[in-house]
Amino acid sequence: MHDNRPTSEDRVRRFLREQLPARRHLATAPLTIEAWEVPDEPVPFEEARRQTYTPVSVGDRWGRPWSTLWLHVTGQVPVSWTTGEDRDIELQLDLSFTNMPGFQAEALIWTPEGETVKAINPYNQYLTLEAGQEVDFYLECAANPNVPGDWTFAPTALGDKATAGEDPIYDLTQLRLAWRSKTVWELEQDIVALNGLMHTLPEQSARRFDILHALGKALDAADPDDLHGTAADARGELRGVLDAPANASALTVVATGHAHIDSAWLWPVRETKRKCARTFSNVCWLLEHYPQLVFSCSSAQQFQWIRDEYPSLFRRISEHVAAGRFVPVGGMWVESDTNMPSSEAMARQFIHGKKFFLEEFDFETKETWLPDSFGYSAALPQICALAGNDSFLTQKVSWNQYSTFPHHTFQWEGIDGTTQFTHFPPIDAYNGQLTAAELAYFEKNFKDKGASHIGLTPTGWGDGGGGPTREMLASQERFADLDGAPKVEWSTSQDFFARAREEYVDAPVWNGELYLELHRGTYSSQILGKQGNRRTEALLHDVELWSATAARLVDGFAYPYEEIDSLWDKLLLLQFHDILPGSSIAWVHRETEQSYDYITERGEALVAAALEALGDDSGSTVTANSAARARHGVAPLTIAAPAGPGAAPAVAQAGGAITVTTDALHVEVDERGLLTSLRAGTDGREAIAPGASGALLQLHRDAPNAWDSWDIDEFYRHVHRDLEAEGAPVLSHDEDGTVRIAVTYRTREDGAAERPFEGMPSVGTGSRITVTYSIAPGAEALGIDLDVDWHERKKVLKLAFPLDVRAAAMSSEIQFGYIDRPIPVNTNEDFGRFETCAHRWVRVAESDYGIVLANDSSYGHDVRRVLREDDGGTTTVVRATVLRAAEFPDPQAEEGQYSLRYAIRPEADHGDAVDLGEELNQPLRPVQRAEELAPVAQLVGADGGAGSARIQTVKLAEDRSGDLVVRLYESEGRRTATSLEVPGASSLTVVDLLERPLTEQSPLGHRAATVEDDALALTLKPFEITTVRATF
Repeated sequence: MHDNRPTSEDRVRRFLREQLPARRHLATAPLTIEAWEVPDEPVPFEEARRQTYTPVSVGDRWGRPWSTLWLHVTGQVPVSWTTGEDRDIELQLDLSFTNMPGFQAEALIWTPEGETVKAINPYNQYLTLEAGQEVDFYLECAANPNVPGDWTFAPTALGDKATAGEDPIYDLTQLRLAWRSKTVWELEQDIVALNGLMHTLPEQSARRFDILHALGKALDAADPDDLHGTAADARGELRGVLDAPANASALTVVATGHAHIDSAWLWPVRETKRKCARTFSNVCWLLEHYPQLVFSCSSAQQFQWIRDEYPSLFRRISEHVAAGRFVPVGGMWVESDTNMPSSEAMARQFIHGKKFFLEEFDFETKETWLPDSFGYSAALPQICALAGNDSFLTQKVSWNQYSTFPHHTFQWEGIDGTTQFTHFPPIDAYNGQLTAAELAYFEKNFKDKGASHIGLTPTGWGDGGGGPTREMLASQERFADLDGAPKVEWSTSQDFFARAREEYVDAPVWNGELYLELHRGTYSSQILGKQGNRRTEALLHDVELWSATAARLVDGFAYPYEEIDSLWDKLLLLQFHDILPGSSIAWVHRETEQSYDYITERGEALVAAALEALGDDSGSTVTANSAARARHGVAPLTIAAPAGPGAAPAVAQAGGAITVTTDALHVEVDERGLLTSLRAGTDGREAIAPGASGALLQLHRDAPNAWDSWDIDEFYRHVHRDLEAEGAPVLSHDEDGTVRIAVTYRTREDGAAERPFEGMPSVGTGSRITVTYSIAPGAEALGIDLDVDWHERKKVLKLAFPLDVRAAAMSSEIQFGYIDRPIPVNTNEDFGRFETCAHRWVRVAESDYGIVLANDSSYGHDVRRVLREDDGGTTTVVRATVLRAAEFPDPQAEEGQYSLRYAIRPEADHGDAVDLGEELNQPLRPVQRAEELAPVAQLVGADGGAGSARIQTVKLAEDRSGDLVVRLYESEGRRTATSLEVPGASSLTVVDLLERPLTEQSPLGHRAATVEDDALALTLKPFEITTVRATF
């Protein structure tokens, strides 16, 4: 047979491109359109319906960036238009759509009675109508601008309503009635599926030739002049190749409907609420018309928005949840970042998320669902398990730059040894479309095939794209059991995980974090957000501790349950994976700063109220210590008089250099203002490497290849400049004896102002940085404060410490413990880990000597080893990332004035590291009180101390029973025995994060403990988290 495949394949492509689209409709009819433009922010339906509407026409311009246009559409379906198996009727709307769903205009259809009907999105441009129906709808059209453009990452004015402009950016391209040929549409879906499958098959496979031959016969049968009348015959020619069943060895693709909606990103939170309403309306409509569809939806926060602002839509959703088809997943408040949130904040994501789903739907999720976060903390497996979850899903690690993750299905083991059965969808995406090419990639890419035969594919357009489409549903129908492809079915993630776990009982184990070799700049971008996060996490800890203490000890004190819950909800939203990482538009980050200010204001008021209730009118002032260890003579979690400050440091000056010494610390700062000596006392080992200087400010170019606010690419290290001080160090003394040494730097002289684009306020071209060293009486650590007036573009500032240790790893604080990351660069994974995240401290050490660098503001660090030529020794250089200056998506990111605090301590172990981190981040508070206050809970070890166990949280129970909840953990990576004492408790019970007793059926099983009187004896394994509920 002659080989005519190129010609035949071109014929199919042209038929799909030209003839089918032009013949989908039997007829069209116009509608009457009137419009009202909302003058400012969006308004509720009832307010929009009352307005005066004016006539508009198809083709008119509309939509200032971020504006809303309401259309009132009326008309009548022509009486001659009938419906049946081969035809239906649609309202069709095109708002100048492109092929980028989620980054452009969208619409929501309302009835005149105020009920949401369905969304209009680029791939969901229709609403099915009845024969003879009178048309009367209101369409809420959102003119969301295309902020990313062509993803060039150039500075844009569109990220803030104040700079986005006033001119319309869209056309009303189409709004009409259409009489659709369902038979033609079904033929199109047949050809799309088979043509796609054909191109995934080997060139010489018989199946490929069979499909091409059948497609040619179908096109012969399809008369372009009467496609509606001949489409059924054409479909008949394809029946044989469509009915051929899949091979016995075919993989199974479990498709679950999905719409990943960022809770804020290239749009503000107010628009996320509307994106959720549009997408969820669309999904409900699909569920009501396609009984096979199942939809998975995460983020309790998004459900709450719908409950509060779209109650009738929430009722529709609730009905589908009860039917098992609109399925909550993840059990978190939002799909948060997991690198930067604190221990308690990470736990609270699950507590608040699961609590919402249980209260609203009586439904408990069992899988953690984080497809798009920027790496995954090694503390997560235990946190997930303690929340009742046993499975974990993501795909983001497939974005790695330098290494390829070896599994798609595996057991993920955390720092304490807890595991989660984990799956990465083999399509390496979370917005699957179920195309033939995608399914072929699934099979080719699935790294566990042979041992496992099933994988999950989240299916649907996210970020406002509307979720699944009828084309995806049609594709699943055709690929349910089709020769040459995996078998595709709709189901839930819980069903998938149960089947995958049963099949893959010996799944491999991955230990440690799931580090993402990308988006490393998010540890440091938008410093105000990082500082707000750290400040409010610590503040809510104090709110709960002192409120719980007052509720236990002061008659009549009312624990502020409602407000504490509300403040946590606000903070948890701000930890969404594009807000806290600093990768959103200016509008989002401006509102984020306002939210942090509100949480701070209300949190401080709650702390003040609790401490006032715990105080008296004695006139004496004592100190409240909310940390887990004693500070300044005040026991942990209690109120007492502090110890005296101790002897003032000794100071010596010579030739512009300054030496400061306490009993525990020796510091030398040279005439350049750099740290040349750091020792634990005068006889301690030197921490600064020979010939090197610490507290060195290094300014780098920071122009990544893409994803500016997200990324810091490894080549930034190639070029940098060590900043030099403007003058000699300035010495001063505080009243309490603290010695301060101040040094001022400039990045360059002030010059002409820059503007990223026309209309943007000027950006300065010189930054001023003041470094202030502080040595308090009796200090064991050197304080280093940075006051920065920052005006840079595409730069990153590092604070460097060359240390005289040959460290094999850097310990970095994460939730409920720390992780050791190797420093030598032996593998691609090591090379790709050139910027890492740490919470309050990092530590580098030789076996018997360690140095800790702590911070109060941000998270990015890097570390490297350098071999010294002069003495053959090794210098370990530890650097904190201070500030960045990306231009996309916020062209003014970081512009402004900032204060950051660091502290460095030599001869420090892991316990010292946690203490130093608490010292910087948990402020002591003055209280008017005469007597010491006993703590409501304390840890007592065999030696009278707490060992390496620490109390993380003290609060009242979520069920408002008045029970006291104490969360503690082992902090140093070693087994420890301790006893939790809760005075007055009648029972002490080990519970999960949702404060339910742990049983053998819990993911972590029952945790043994011995109760005696009002104390609970515990033996904690390394990094073990234990939550105890005390009843009185």
